[in-house]
Parts: sequence; structure tokens; C-alpha cells
Amino acid sequence: MTDYVLTTTALRKEYAHRTVLHDVSIHIPKGAIYGLVGQNGSGKTSLISIICGLLSPTAGSYTLFGRPYTDKNIQTCRKRMGAMIEQPAVYPFMTAEENLKLQYRALGLPSFHGISELLNLVGLEEVRGKKAARFSQGMLQRLGIALALAGRPDFVVLDDPINGLDPDGIIGMRELLLKLNQERQTTLLIASHILDELSRLATHYGFLDNGRILQEISALELENACRKCICLTVADTGRLCTILEEKSLEYRILSDSQAEIYSRIDYTELMRELDTGNCPVFSIHEREEGLENYYLKLKNESIHLTGRT
Repeated sequence: MTDYVLTTTALRKEYAHRTVLHDVSIHIPKGAIYGLVGQNGSGKTSLISIICGLLSPTAGSYTLFGRPYTDKNIQTCRKRMGAMIEQPAVYPFMTAEENLKLQYRALGLPSFHGISELLNLVGLEEVRGKKAARFSQGMLQRLGIALALAGRPDFVVLDDPINGLDPDGIIGMRELLLKLNQERQTTLLIASHILDELSRLATHYGFLDNGRILQEISALELENACRKCICLTVADTGRLCTILEEKSLEYRILSDSQAEIYSRIDYTELMRELDTGNCPVFSIHEREEGLENYYLKLKNESIHLTGRT
């Protein structure tokens, strides 16, 4: 049985006459890096704000570490969470160390033990006495992560943590997040519209569009769905199967005339054998569907089914 850190069930959020979340249900396993994929305006920040207790849902429910959000002791579970929503909540005229001390006090932690370790973890130990107003965007993001990690939370929620970073900053942030997950076993929920970078981190995905969850899928399932393949349109897939079986190639038949081959092939040899087998080839091309294309396909399918524009 899967142990979930967070589940939401038919979560809905309305503002006056506008609905920003439509019956959203997600499931985040313990130890996962869950990528919440969605464009700006898709409802990511509203969903995160509800999960963090900053907003109340209009309808639906969610559980945190197995406890319903309506439980009178839910704050005990929230103490096991850290979050950075939209922009790091940093006081610019305080140093990195002073910002962390203030966060420790706000959390009611008994001492400042662990601040040096935290600054070292996020790469700010050498600038602990520098005022945040003089920090680069990447340093501010790192300080925001440090604030979210105060008290060693088991579950950390991050809203676009790489937004605005330069390439070096993005690489550094990726390494930091992977280290948190792998060395501390911290469960991460990362909301982002930068899909190429998210694909380097996530173990699970939830695809959100116009306030609706289109699909949840594991990284392994996504990899299988997005594998590179050779797409063939032929006169007879029955004859094609015979040739592919003889060569022990992995393939999938889509219709009487279309197939996909997932193994490496020698094009010239395959064309010759198909020609000898009286199986004309009408088209052949390579396809590799990345995370961005997969998301766009889901969106297009959703638009087609619902009639949305």
C-alpha cells in the first residue's frame, strides 16, 4: 500500500464568479519529487496555497500525512512542512543568518542549532553575514529554500524555484533539490512551467490546465510513453510483424497499416526485407515525445473532449 504525504480529493476553489480549481485530485507518495506541471494561470499557486493552509477550499478535501485538513490537530502536521510560494519571503535589510533566526523563532524552535548546517547546505555559508538586499536572484532563491527547510521538514512545497535563475543557478538548484530528496529523503512538490528542467528532477507528475488535473503519471510511465521510436506506415502490418519477429525487434501495432518500432534498426536492411516481402512502405519517421509535447498533447485532448477554447 502506497504511503501518501498528501492527497487531495475533488478540491475546488472559487472567487466570486470565477472557478480557479475544478475538482482537483492528486496523490503525492512519500519520498517523491512530484512535478506539478502547468502554465502560468493554470491554478498551481492557488492549489499550493490551499495545501499550505493559506487559503480554504470552496469544496472538496485534502489530507496531510494521512490526517484530514479539518482535523483540529492539523497544525501538528503543518509543522512537518516547509514552503516557498511565488517569491522567497526574505527581509532585504537583514542578513541571511538573521532571516533564518527570525524563521526559527516564528516556528517556535528551541534554539538556533542547525542554521550553519542549513546555510552550508544551500551554499550560503560564506555570505551568512551579507544583507539579502545585496543578493543575486539565485542567492535569494537559495535563501528562500533555506527558510523552507528550517526545522528539517519532511515535506517541502516549492512554487517555481528556478524561475529567473541563470543557467549556473538552475544547475545549482537542481543539485540542491536532488540532494534534499536523496540524502534527507525529503518529499518535494515542485510547481513549475519550465518543463525541461522539471523532467530532470521529478519522479511523479500531475498535469494541471485551467484548474483541472489532466493526468497523474510516474516518471517511469512517462518515459515509456515518450520513448523514441520509428513510426511506419505500410501496406500490411501482418507481413511487417513476421519480419520484425524474425529479427527479435520490439514493436507495437497501431492499426492495419501503422506500427512503431522501439529497437535500433538498420534502415537499409529493413527496407530491403520489406520490399522482398512485398510489403511497401508509405512513410517512415522517428518520433521522440518529450515532457513538453506530452503535456501539450494532453491539453489538446482535453480541449477536444470538453470543447474548451
